[in-house]
Amino acid sequence: MKPALNLRLNQQLALTPQLQQAIRLLQLSSVELEMELREALESNPLLELVEPDALEDASGEAAETAENGATEPATPAEEMEFAEPMDLGLDRFDYGSPAPDDADGLEPQDQEPEDLRDHLLWQLNLTPLSPRDRAIGATLIEAIDDDGYLHESDEVLQQILAGVGHHVDRDEIEAMRHRIQHFDPIGIASRNLAECLRVQLDAFDPATPGLATARSLASEHLEALARNDRARLCKQLHTSAEDLDAAIALIRSLDPKPGAQINPAKAEFIAPDAYAYKHNGRWLVALSPSCQPKLAINQHYSSLIARARRDDASYLRGQMQEARWLIKSLQTRAETLLKVATAIVRAQSAFLEFGPEAMRPLVLRDIAEEIGMHESTVSRVTTRKYLHTPRGTFEFKYFFSSGVATVDGGAASATAIQAMIRKLIEEETPRKPLSDQALALELNRRGIEVARRTVAKYREALHIPSSNERSRLG
Repeated sequence: MKPALNLRLNQQLALTPQLQQAIRLLQLSSVELEMELREALESNPLLELVEPDALEDASGEAAETAENGATEPATPAEEMEFAEPMDLGLDRFDYGSPAPDDADGLEPQDQEPEDLRDHLLWQLNLTPLSPRDRAIGATLIEAIDDDGYLHESDEVLQQILAGVGHHVDRDEIEAMRHRIQHFDPIGIASRNLAECLRVQLDAFDPATPGLATARSLASEHLEALARNDRARLCKQLHTSAEDLDAAIALIRSLDPKPGAQINPAKAEFIAPDAYAYKHNGRWLVALSPSCQPKLAINQHYSSLIARARRDDASYLRGQMQEARWLIKSLQTRAETLLKVATAIVRAQSAFLEFGPEAMRPLVLRDIAEEIGMHESTVSRVTTRKYLHTPRGTFEFKYFFSSGVATVDGGAASATAIQAMIRKLIEEETPRKPLSDQALALELNRRGIEVARRTVAKYREALHIPSSNERSRLG
């Protein structure tokens, strides 16, 4: 084969550094964007944060110019409508962080919440024990999970204690475990649910109605209790229906996860990226202040470029270019976010008016076609971005769902159908919960063509148990 030269033309997409930066900023959450901007401010001397006074001065100069007869180009109506939220109490110059509450301007230092381990060790330290027993107790507490159960075997616990110089037998471990079980919350360090319930029942007055039956239920009949087999329970326990009801009520008053009450989940706060509000009968959208660019070129450093030495001037020009790219990318991000949020609000205005049951089917392609962008761009914008509405704060992706055909030729969204299923289950008779088939028939009666297996899928997505598990003893 002889070597040869061939001339060939082809087209390919090249991602420039500016485009790569714009795409990366587009998919960042508001928290990640704030961190990105802080890093940029620290590393690039040509960037500066626009201060509120600077913007106020600019506004004053614009007003003065208008008074002197100069005219500014008119702002389009859509931009005026969506420029600022109305009566939302937003600080335009907020940089995404909560304002300090302390008089000295320092961030408030909240005390770390006490967890289950700290709570149990505090009680252990107040209990008069030998160093050996205290070491056993501390080892047991370290092995307890967040729900309050102890799943480590005695052999594993013995090996752990041997590693710190304490060779103990199983009886010593069990004795300390039973002692910890009566710490607060009672029932902690149990091996299983039955033992946990029995320990809690032991704390009741012996004269409590139904106590003996409740102990039998907790020890041997939890599975039958879960199946709601009332007749069999009465027969096996040789008890009356009244005594069984008292025992069941007693068990319901117990805590199956005693450790969970000492391990409250830390509240997570979401900063909305956009706000939907109604004005003069129309649903409008405004971006959160943290989504709008607040960066500018530092005029002092930019003026030094012409007078700087060759190397310094080259460095400053490079930083200048990067600063301009970042500011442009931030503007593009804000514009795209506003377009997508506006399109979502326009498409789901019925949800804002009437709730989840009025949610219409919506897919990424619908929004992409409306705003003239690619689906991948819409996907990036809707990930980890949140819209605040009068009905709550939701991730953008919450408003997207597939559709199910209706008898009139229309479509109902999966979110709307889930809301209907939840409402039907909330309104059902506790003694006769609706089966998946009954739910499907009711939805079909309302004009929504849905199969039983689809109802089951939606019910499981809502974390609602089956009709057998929902049945309650009256």
